[in-house]
Amino acid sequence: WYQRRVRGHFRTTSFVRAMSRVISKNLFNFHLEGIVAEDVAAHEAKLMAEWKAAPKKNEFLQKMQEESGSGEVDEFLLKMRSLVDSSVVNETFGHPFFQEAGGKTTVTEFKVPTTHDGDFDVPVFVYTPKVLEGGCNAAYIYAHGGGVVCSTAKDSRAFLQYLAVDCNVVVFNVDYRLAPETKCPNNVKDFYEAVKYVCANASKLGVDPNKVCIAGDSGGGYICLGAMVLLAQHDETNLVKLAIPGIPMVDDYCFTDPANMTVDERSRVTPMRKIYKYIAVDLEAQRSDPLMFPGKATDELLAKFPPTIIREVEFDYYITEATRLATRLRRAGRLLELVVIPGAKHGRCVMPFLKCFQVCADVMKTIMKEYLHTDSPNSN
Repeated sequence: WYQRRVRGHFRTTSFVRAMSRVISKNLFNFHLEGIVAEDVAAHEAKLMAEWKAAPKKNEFLQKMQEESGSGEVDEFLLKMRSLVDSSVVNETFGHPFFQEAGGKTTVTEFKVPTTHDGDFDVPVFVYTPKVLEGGCNAAYIYAHGGGVVCSTAKDSRAFLQYLAVDCNVVVFNVDYRLAPETKCPNNVKDFYEAVKYVCANASKLGVDPNKVCIAGDSGGGYICLGAMVLLAQHDETNLVKLAIPGIPMVDDYCFTDPANMTVDERSRVTPMRKIYKYIAVDLEAQRSDPLMFPGKATDELLAKFPPTIIREVEFDYYITEATRLATRLRRAGRLLELVVIPGAKHGRCVMPFLKCFQVCADVMKTIMKEYLHTDSPNSN
């Protein structure tokens, strides 16, 4: 603490004891034109037409916009899980493009014992490029998407095998428990414990402990951010060289006035309010908890975050909240890059038949080369 004289008065000011500032290489500066890419728009139009023509899917689209929601397993959630499995997973991760990478990786599995919400062993699937077997490799610990209420780690297998080969990393795909069967913060803690386990057993797992990256997309980006909060709270940030939350759910922005939102954000307001009810034990009581809403982390906590790259797309559901968090992390000295892919929408960068897929793949290869594989630290 110190006192500073301002116009004849003394003002007490506090300094936050922060970690050293990260060193950004400023690698990405895509030009955003405010126009959805033609192939992305065409794919979305085709998908919506198919859904509206199918009675059950059309009924689900209508129920998405209904405010009611129990916060527990209900008909809406079961239907959402079924449709995600049958459409998104099959169309995207079942694409033939990903099959070649499957033959170039070895798949193993282990379980991480936990006790934070009963006795539960968190499954972790490991995808090791065959060219890396027997080495001491960079690790990419991943939380799958699905809004924390849908999908499983196995759904992302084909995509992550491709990423492992393309980026020269060993991928650890964590099958954290879903809400509402498991509530916040225990989903986050499943992932956090898996991160701790990989770091503690780096030698046995063939991992370079100085090259550990944590990541996730969409709901998995939310899980990744929650783990970053826990690492900061426990002064364990040094375990992780890099964090890459992608298209992440960040805070309670969906509960604000939709008139302030982008078109894409506005379309997701009601479904997101339902999803957060599924995730929370008591939504109102947890509104200020950074494990419930990572964007609520204090400046002091953000200053302890791992070196961070936020990956976004121009027309994402979460672009405002993610950009706001990036701004705060930059000021806290912990943001390496904010990458915004032009013309793309939520979840489209994993679809190999869209042009944005290759753009995102090139971004990830560059990130791994410049911020993970390098022996130099990401901060002063």
